[in-house]
Amino acid sequence: MDYALKNGCQEAKVNLYSGSNTSFELRDAKMDRLQQASENGLTIFLYVDGRYGTYSTNRLDKKELETFITNGIESTRYLAKDEARVLPDASRYYKGGKPDLKLLDPKFSSIQPDDKIALAKAVAEEALGRDERIISVGSSYSDGENFGYRLTSNGFEGETKSSWYSLSAEVAIKGEGEARPSAGWYESSLYFDKLIKGDIGRKALERALRKVGQKKVKSGKYTMVVDPLNAGQLLGPLISALYGSALQQRNSFLLNKLNEKVVADKMTLMDEPHLVQASGARYFDSEGVATERRAVFKNGILNTYFIDTYNAKKMGTASTVNSPSILVLQTGKNDLDGLVAEVDKGILITGFNGGNCNSSTGDFSYGIEGFLIENGKLTQPVSEMNVTGNMLALWSSLVETGNDPRLSSSWRIPSLVFEGVDFSGL
Repeated sequence: MDYALKNGCQEAKVNLYSGSNTSFELRDAKMDRLQQASENGLTIFLYVDGRYGTYSTNRLDKKELETFITNGIESTRYLAKDEARVLPDASRYYKGGKPDLKLLDPKFSSIQPDDKIALAKAVAEEALGRDERIISVGSSYSDGENFGYRLTSNGFEGETKSSWYSLSAEVAIKGEGEARPSAGWYESSLYFDKLIKGDIGRKALERALRKVGQKKVKSGKYTMVVDPLNAGQLLGPLISALYGSALQQRNSFLLNKLNEKVVADKMTLMDEPHLVQASGARYFDSEGVATERRAVFKNGILNTYFIDTYNAKKMGTASTVNSPSILVLQTGKNDLDGLVAEVDKGILITGFNGGNCNSSTGDFSYGIEGFLIENGKLTQPVSEMNVTGNMLALWSSLVETGNDPRLSSSWRIPSLVFEGVDFSGL
């Protein structure tokens, strides 16, 4: 930082990072692939005479870094001026002093490779031999730890540290004719002792077997139920439309909608950045700006955008944090089974297969698979169907939420129920 400021920069920001990860992938309980990686490096953000450049390296020798920074400063001078490229106002930085969010498992380095392989093997053995239609069972164990240090020339200094663990299974089976249905399941956690280690292979097999006999059903309007494993995919376009980059480019279907009612009353979505031992928790965003609890949508009213310093300057508006931390959707009373039981004619979505959403209009079309719901019962596995509509219209038709979000995720979105959704099939 000192070197950059003494050699031509008016402002600068430095990020140091270090991390490692491992994964053990098994095929039918036999080792198929082992991957182990570690990295460390530095990224420096240079503000030179109204110009801005970003440069990264993993060569951290002091003399080499001086040459690296000097070359970066000279390169930046060739770029066009951009007066919106400035550091955040120092008053908005996180100042420290809050309790540890406990995102790093102190046991991380003590877990032995043999124990990791044994877990992945146990996941596979939950499914192997349980049904004669099984073609293959894939299972994996993965983990990682990450550390970061950030410094800006106008007064921010902060550190981050976190760990994560994951166990997963994927089961392929012989279906009807040439069909080869497959399905998976996974569990994840920041702490090894809190990682759910059982029932993963069994659930993957169960989900695969339920797909046998998939077919299209009649086109029309149905009540749509989405399980908590896939509900986040429908929220994604809504959140993307709130980012400063989309708003500044006028490529957002939520442009100029702040403080307006845009979706259903059932839609109350909070950003909860300070949950202890929770994936996504943080006291500051990637710019160093302090995070705070905020309503994104409150009873269907849009309460906030996520606008970074650069796009705020470009638009002449106030900046916020530049992205959400932990999204928590208000829950209802029933789990997925309870929600299905209340539907007379509907489709339960258990997977999306391709498709897209137009970011400027909100119009979408997704391939889906799942089950036909008749009189509160799952009666027919379905696939090769499309769900189409508009995101604002869809979220305005939200009539119920479940009580079953995946708490291991930074997006805690439960099962969802939408009325009168268009499906195309037969």
